[in-house]
Amino acid sequence: MHIHFTDEAADFIRERYFSANNRGSVKLVYDTDGCGCAVNGIAALWIVGEPDDGDSRADSNAFPAYVDSRHELFFEERVVVDLQPAKRVLMLKSDSQIYNPAMRVTDKRLSTDPA
Repeated sequence: MHIHFTDEAADFIRERYFSANNRGSVKLVYDTDGCGCAVNGIAALWIVGEPDDGDSRADSNAFPAYVDSRHELFFEERVVVDLQPAKRVLMLKSDSQIYNPAMRVTDKRLSTDPA
């Protein structure tokens, strides 16, 4: 899988989540928390310190990136993370669809939640 970050999206993520002392990776997930069942979910980004067992390394032009191998089937082989500047939100899209026009980014490095 390849996750391409536009320059604007990469800068947006860097400014908010990464610094010289705050390292990590980006993980693309199909988040089902609060959605009812495993087939009802929404694309989201997690900022993680280390990948979990079962995560697959994704090719990326900006950050170390991973995807939960169980979630890969929900996405095309190449996806793009872009910034909607007017709303200052991230969008996940591909050549054929928009997965999420306002993607949530959750910093899991600060969470005690094991997911």
